[in-house]
Amino acid sequence: MPPIFPVLDMPQRLLMGAGPCNVHPRVLRAMACDVIGQMDPEMTACMDETAELYRQVFRTRNRHTLLIDGTARAAIEAALVSLVTPGMKVVVLRIGRFGLLLAEIIERVGGIVCPVDVPWGEVVSTEAVRAAIEQHKPGLLVSVHGDTSTTTAQPLAEIGTLCRDNNVLFYVDATATLGGMPLEVDAWGIDVATGGLQKCLGGPPGSAPITMSERAVEAIMARRHDEAGIRSAAPQGEGPVIRSNYFDLAMIINYWSAERINHHTEATSMLYAAREAAQVALEEGMDARFARHARAGAAVVAGIRAMGLRVYGDDSTRMSNVTGVWVPEGCDPNRVRSLLRTEFEIEIVSSFGPLTGKIWRIGAMGVNAAKHKILLTLAALEAVLAGEGVEVVRGAGIDAARAAWEAHS
Repeated sequence: MPPIFPVLDMPQRLLMGAGPCNVHPRVLRAMACDVIGQMDPEMTACMDETAELYRQVFRTRNRHTLLIDGTARAAIEAALVSLVTPGMKVVVLRIGRFGLLLAEIIERVGGIVCPVDVPWGEVVSTEAVRAAIEQHKPGLLVSVHGDTSTTTAQPLAEIGTLCRDNNVLFYVDATATLGGMPLEVDAWGIDVATGGLQKCLGGPPGSAPITMSERAVEAIMARRHDEAGIRSAAPQGEGPVIRSNYFDLAMIINYWSAERINHHTEATSMLYAAREAAQVALEEGMDARFARHARAGAAVVAGIRAMGLRVYGDDSTRMSNVTGVWVPEGCDPNRVRSLLRTEFEIEIVSSFGPLTGKIWRIGAMGVNAAKHKILLTLAALEAVLAGEGVEVVRGAGIDAARAAWEAHS
């Protein structure tokens, strides 16, 4: 009987949406390596090596830098469920769908959300952050770095100083930007940052890097409550129990520490993938990688505008790895996406909430932040739009993208 879903016959599609992107070949090969036991010295050495690689990716010296087994949202949830205590006030910067997600998770674990809202496509000013901290006196402030729903990046460099000056912990969801846009965890005073493999790092979804400052770990370990079957004579925390076992960062920290207190079975193949993705990024050089993503984003923007289409958002706060494009009037956005997929094997995506069906999102990240892949995508989009009766300037998008790529070299 043939398989219901023939995975091995899936087409080689170019994933130019907001993530995931295509996986780097070295990462795919790494995942094919054999599984070894989670307490094997070679396995624990691999964990230690991976932690050191991600310190460099995050631009941090944080001792507690590790992986959460699960997609990027697993690390988000681990961070929030372990940091937020019942009744804690949390300032949430909400610039799009994923700021709303942070607020929802905080509410589910008993925190009090103190939102700072701006219209989608805008960012929160430093002055608004300062005012929110002064008004609410929170224990934690959280923000998405790059919200792919709006293709907008929240400036973070000054927020960490405000948080430190007011004894507020600072968490950043860097799922969409880690490895593709500058993220200076130590320099910006970020206490906890999380990411994912499936975007700029060019890996598959399923493993989520996280880094934690000493003061964040102190707050987390105050809630330490080892499960009964592994509990030793080690002191337990006096704070409220973390409301998840799987996402309990106190236990996960101990699992990744020299003590190796067992917590779960490590996702070995994903560990290999995460290690190789970080290795590839560091071999390229983080600054060179940021520059390549910025170059790719500039090429997409230039090509879209030259074609006669409108780019969504503000150039000054646009993510370099995802570009929003207004859907032309009278155009069926889903049909265009379908034709790109079925005729050219290229995927772009729509957005969410108030932007559903109003913009397309074109991503150029990881291995797809490459000149030829951008040119193929723009050429295909031009052909489909012209075939649908949309007035576009034929050939201009490709020329402009090529020129922008060279200008940013």
